[in-house]
Amino acid sequence: MSSETVNVDDFKELAKQALPRMYYDYYAGREDRGTDMFKALALGAQAVLGKISYEPVNVEDFRELARLALPKMYYDFYAGGAEDEHTLRENIQAFQRITIRPRILVDVSQIDTSTTILGHRISTPILVAPTAAHKLAFHEGELATARATAAAKTIMVLSYSSTCSIEEVASSCNAVRFFQLYIFRRRDISRQLVERAERFGYKAIVLTADTPRLGRREADIKNKMIAIPEKNLEGLISIDVGCDRGSKFEAFANKTLDASLRWEDIEWLRSITTLPILIKGILTHEDATKAVEAGVDGIIVSNHGARQLDFAPATVSVLEEVVHAVKGKVPVLLDGGVRRGTDVFKALALGAHAVLIGRPVLFGLAAKGEEGVRKVLEMLKNELETSMALSGCPCVKDITRSHVRTHYDKLQSML
Repeated sequence: MSSETVNVDDFKELAKQALPRMYYDYYAGREDRGTDMFKALALGAQAVLGKISYEPVNVEDFRELARLALPKMYYDFYAGGAEDEHTLRENIQAFQRITIRPRILVDVSQIDTSTTILGHRISTPILVAPTAAHKLAFHEGELATARATAAAKTIMVLSYSSTCSIEEVASSCNAVRFFQLYIFRRRDISRQLVERAERFGYKAIVLTADTPRLGRREADIKNKMIAIPEKNLEGLISIDVGCDRGSKFEAFANKTLDASLRWEDIEWLRSITTLPILIKGILTHEDATKAVEAGVDGIIVSNHGARQLDFAPATVSVLEEVVHAVKGKVPVLLDGGVRRGTDVFKALALGAHAVLIGRPVLFGLAAKGEEGVRKVLEMLKNELETSMALSGCPCVKDITRSHVRTHYDKLQSML
C-alpha cells in the first residue's frame, strides 16, 4: 500500500480492497459520499491490510485473518454456534483428546492420500462442506470456492442457501460436486432444487436432516443477522419475513422449513431423483441403523457445526458408534471440528471414509479469496501426508483403528 494516498479515488481503491462488496457498493454508489468518508474507510482498510500481511501457516491463522477482514455480523455468523457454544468448543477439543500411535520402520517414501467416495476418485479424503452465503466473505462467493475445490481435485457440497446459483456454480469449472438439500414446507420447492441439481450435473444429494427448526444462535440474534440473499430460491419464495427483532435468517428458516419431516419421507426424495442420497446430521447408532434401513447411500456424522443443539456430542466422539451400527453397508463421513491433518487422520482411523470442512474454507475465502481456499485445502492435505508418513501409513487404507487411542480406550485400560 502506498503511504501517499491523497485523493478520493485512491481512498476508494483502498476501501474496495478491504470491504465486502455489498458494503463497498453501498458507499460507492451514493453521490453524497466524498473524500472524508472514503478516507475514513481507507484508514480502516490500511489498518486491516497491515495486520493481515503475513502468510498464514495453519487454519487457525486463517481464522484470525477472517476475523480481522470481516464485519462483526458476518464473522459471528460464520464462526458462532448455538447458545453457550459448548458443542462448538467440544468439536475441536474432542479431537485433541485422541492420541496417535505411530509405527516406525515402514517405507513411507511415497504417500498416497487419494480415496474414493461414491465411486468418485478424489485426491484427498477432505471434502468441502455445505456452508451458506460465501459472498459475505468474498465477492465471487461460491464460484471462487468451487474453482479452488476443483483445483484441489476433491468434492464441494453446494449449500442450498448459496449466494451463487446451482447453475452458476455448475458452469464455473469442471468438477464433481454434490448438492445439499433442505426439505421445505412447500415440497415443490425442494423438488425443483433437486431437479436443477440433477440436470446440471451434480452427482449426489446431501439431505440435511437435523434442522426441524434453526438452533438458537445468540450472536446472530444480537447482531440482527440479515436474511441472506439465497440465489437458488429466486422466483420460488420470498426471503422477506417481516422480522424487526433478532435474526432474520432464523426467522426465514423457521417459517419455511418442514418441521414434520420423517424417515418415511426419504422414500419421497428417492422417488424424485436417481442421484445417490447421503443423510447429514446422524449422531446415534439408532439413527444410523434407521438411515441404512431407509436406503440412503451414505451417512454424514454431523452436529451442524455445533449450530443447532448445544450439548449435542462432538462428532468425533460418536463416530465409532455410527460406524459400528452401519457395519460397512454405506460410507460414513464426518464433519465438525476438523482443523488439522492429524484430525483427518484420527477420523479415518475411527472408521470415517472422509471428512468435510466448513469454517476453514470460509476463513480462507474471507482472508484471501480463491487463493485462500486453495491454501486451506493444501495445508490440510500436506498435514495429513505428514501424519501418515510419521505414523507409518503409505496410503489411506493403511490407517487403522490401532493407530489411535481414544479417551475411552484409556479408561478401559484402567479397569
